[in-house]
Amino acid sequence: MTTLVQEKVRQAHAILQELDIDLWMTFVRETSAGMDPVLPLLLGHDVTWQSAFILTKRGESIAIMGRYDAENAHRSGAYGEVIGYDQSFKEPLLEVLNRLNPGQIALNYSLDDTHADGLGHGLYLLLQTYLAGTPFGDRLLSAEKIISALRGRKTDEEIRRVREAIRVTYEIYDRTFAFVEPGKTEAEIGAYMHHLLDEKGLTTSWERANCPAVNSGHMPAGHAGPTDLVIERGHLVHFDFGLCKDDYCSDIQRVLYLRREDEHEAPEAVRRGFETIVAAIRAAVDAMRPGALGHEVDAVARKVVTDAGYPAYKYATGHQVGRAAHDGGGTLAPLWERYGDTPKMALEIGQIYAVEPGLMVEGYGYMGIEENVLITEDGAIFLGDPQTALIVK
Repeated sequence: MTTLVQEKVRQAHAILQELDIDLWMTFVRETSAGMDPVLPLLLGHDVTWQSAFILTKRGESIAIMGRYDAENAHRSGAYGEVIGYDQSFKEPLLEVLNRLNPGQIALNYSLDDTHADGLGHGLYLLLQTYLAGTPFGDRLLSAEKIISALRGRKTDEEIRRVREAIRVTYEIYDRTFAFVEPGKTEAEIGAYMHHLLDEKGLTTSWERANCPAVNSGHMPAGHAGPTDLVIERGHLVHFDFGLCKDDYCSDIQRVLYLRREDEHEAPEAVRRGFETIVAAIRAAVDAMRPGALGHEVDAVARKVVTDAGYPAYKYATGHQVGRAAHDGGGTLAPLWERYGDTPKMALEIGQIYAVEPGLMVEGYGYMGIEENVLITEDGAIFLGDPQTALIVK
């Protein structure tokens, strides 16, 4: 039976051929203390001793591991050669590098992509001592393009897992919407969502204390958890929530309006804000085709919001989703310094993005919706039904 690790190792070989990089090495140690974000794709287990996972554009796959970790590499079925050691990691490492003699050695460091920056500085310095006196120390380069492609280009199995996470997220949202009523606090609603999650034995996509975010009325939206604020009629109630199922995440925002007793529907200002965000998401998704640049998609969505008379939101329109809610690689973002080069990266088939423009509706609260979409050869498709109607209670 083909495993996800086997699929991703094969995919990595193809990416190395595409990028014309001779060798990619993931160098790790004691991963329970400092996990390289890419290791779950290459092994799926922790390691204790220094280990290297070496893949080449010629198709070699070699694991160098401490004796008592090596069996996990054997069992993965992804490595044609597994080398165990007892006393010295340096010796088998140099034997393999001398045998392969790569012109380039890609390592896991990056200026812009956290998920491609798993090689700690101390471990990098240690590797340099191992390579001292060899030609290989001058052949090092960043593996960020390899890792971005590997994390971003989802296999069919990875897409299935994200779809399943989204499906369960929708279930929890539906039950939560029925639970929400005036007089409950944000914290009570957040606790209810945690209860539903615990019933299913699942975890949140990011820090549990801040997942979900529940923002009622004038409470600012952001990466902060629910408070003891009491939800009132006339409030927009905004949610940001995701869950992790089978190691893959969802990241979905929803919004509802609690109408006042003298209202039969949401006020015009609320409806207009909702329609603007739905239109911004639709415009972004229509622009999301293979080859489009992230900042181009961001500009399309941002223009819908500003053309409607609202201030531009102070964050990116979207980010990739996968093993993490923020999965690294390219972003749908403006060309701001804080995003580095990630807005200049092209969209690729198989990537999954969260699209999340937002705005404040004065007097009512934050209007934010977030949808997860898949890039296909024909453009982007929603992974689940998007919110196109305002929930009014």
